[in-house]
Amino acid sequence: MPARCREGRQPANAEGVAGVKRWGQWLYDKFSRHIQVRLTCYFLLILLPLVAVSLYANMRSQTILEEQIALRTKGALDSAIGYIDLALRNVEELAELVSTDPQTVSTIERAGERPSAGTLLEFAQLLKTMTNFSTVNPLLTNLSMLLSPSRTLLSTNYGGKRFEDAERYDRIAGWLGQSGNKLTVAAVPGDAFPTGERDEWNGMFDPSYISMVRSMDMVPRRSMPNLLVVTIKKQTLLELIVPLVSSRDAQIYLYAAGGSLVTQTGAAGIPEWDDEAKDAIIRPSADTGEPLLMIRAKSKATGWSIVMTQPVSELNRPATPVRWSTYMIIAISVILALWISWVVYRSISSPLEKLAYGMRQLGMGNLQIRLASKRRDELGYLIASFNRTVEDQRRLIQGHYEQQLLLSKTELKFLQSQINPHFLYNTLDSIYWSAKEHHAEEISEMVLHLSKFFRLSLNKGQETFTLEETVHHLHYYIRVQQIRFSEQFFVEYDISDDSRDLHLLKLLLQPLVENAILHGFADLDHTGMLRVASMVRDGMLVIAVEDTGCGIPADRLGTIRERLARHACTERVMSFAESDNGPGRDDFFGLRNVVARMKLYYGESSEMLLDSVEHAGTKVTLRIPLDRVRDEGEEADDFTSEVQS
Repeated sequence: MPARCREGRQPANAEGVAGVKRWGQWLYDKFSRHIQVRLTCYFLLILLPLVAVSLYANMRSQTILEEQIALRTKGALDSAIGYIDLALRNVEELAELVSTDPQTVSTIERAGERPSAGTLLEFAQLLKTMTNFSTVNPLLTNLSMLLSPSRTLLSTNYGGKRFEDAERYDRIAGWLGQSGNKLTVAAVPGDAFPTGERDEWNGMFDPSYISMVRSMDMVPRRSMPNLLVVTIKKQTLLELIVPLVSSRDAQIYLYAAGGSLVTQTGAAGIPEWDDEAKDAIIRPSADTGEPLLMIRAKSKATGWSIVMTQPVSELNRPATPVRWSTYMIIAISVILALWISWVVYRSISSPLEKLAYGMRQLGMGNLQIRLASKRRDELGYLIASFNRTVEDQRRLIQGHYEQQLLLSKTELKFLQSQINPHFLYNTLDSIYWSAKEHHAEEISEMVLHLSKFFRLSLNKGQETFTLEETVHHLHYYIRVQQIRFSEQFFVEYDISDDSRDLHLLKLLLQPLVENAILHGFADLDHTGMLRVASMVRDGMLVIAVEDTGCGIPADRLGTIRERLARHACTERVMSFAESDNGPGRDDFFGLRNVVARMKLYYGESSEMLLDSVEHAGTKVTLRIPLDRVRDEGEEADDFTSEVQS
């Protein structure tokens, strides 16, 4: 059976542990993933020492208040018990005077068991003497004598009385006679008197009175001594200590020597007190269970003691506003911490979270993401910068792709412009006349160079060639034109060694060479020279195509330069590249095509310079940034593959 019970408890325990782990993991995730939770925790941690100090100060002040009240009350009780000691000593001294008065003692001795008429007169005189003694001390209510031989009760308030029932007298006198020669409180059981018998003792044992008794026999000579009974009204004693009661809930108890309760205020239960306990303790009430502060003052002389009880809540009542103020401050501090953490989150963490969201969207390729913000501080600047960055990136990506597509489109237009009926007609016409005027060797050479030119121009869609390969490719075209124009010009190449391996867009130089041949050597009456040169200077690749042809007139040169400068910016280059039959399509379309391709591929820093002197020749210079032509072949191939895919 126990084994089965354990087996039944294990799943519940395991489920509880798993639940705790889940809650712990949930809290850890909230703390690690949310800045607001961390800010709140940090603010509360900052408040924690303040809250702890406030609570400690509150508790400490409460303890100090209780200690101070206990000290003041203890002092007051000590004063009260001292006053009661003084009053009791006066009573005791009075009782001793009465008990040892020679005339009183002789009168009692003469009385015997059967007082005579003369003795009764002496008893009257004795009562007068007792009355005189009792009036000296206002604390006394009644002074009585119990004369055991004659079983006679003499009382200052009620006169004399003789008990005929010896058994009844002996029972009461036996209880009272145990005090000896010291004045002590009479300890008579409450059930010692049958109904109505208590009244026969002249109020001596009335509950509202306290009776103190002592033996009048200095030397015990009989089993039942003569007794002196001093009666004090409890209300009189109570009036001595009532001023010590500080509130309606406080209670005072007066104890005689031996621990018997003499009197008390109110109807509260009698507190239990250990003689070994301290003079100030806190115990729960026997009736309500409420904590009570119990303070005792005990007389070393008489053994009497005063105990005052007061609810702890009543002691702390003056400090309640301070305590509630402390709690209110703590609550307001916690609320302020939560509010400040929320404000900080809204003012700092929320924009950061918004930026993080924008970064995630940007990482997923969402270039349309825009973050709304009206802030004018640093975070607003960051959000605005993020929006600008996204917009710039979108423009750059779109511009890059559009640029490459336009470049391909421009090159395609260029190739289409080269393969036109005029070029084919002139080429075929040249081949025809060459075949007539010359023999088949020249025709075969022209066809050979022409086929090599087209084959390299359409070489698997490759974008760039090294400058050395470009010159070889260009030479096939030049050779066809040389044969066409009957060797009217010769060509010279000056390619520097540091520029041979630099990559250049294909067919970039062919329009320049074509213009030099068609416009420079067409009407020339002597042999011309075409020079193609390259060098690296000041971080730029410089390529020059120069001819010694007829040159360009100055006004025509200015027009060409103005038209080329107008299309130098990227926007107009794109506009030019996208137009098929626009107004810019004229006889120097090839030059503008070169400018467009350079700007699109090599950027705004590339440029083309045109210089010409009429009847002397023309020089076209291309300047391309060196960092854009190094290892350009691999990058161009990769990008071409990307565009084609």
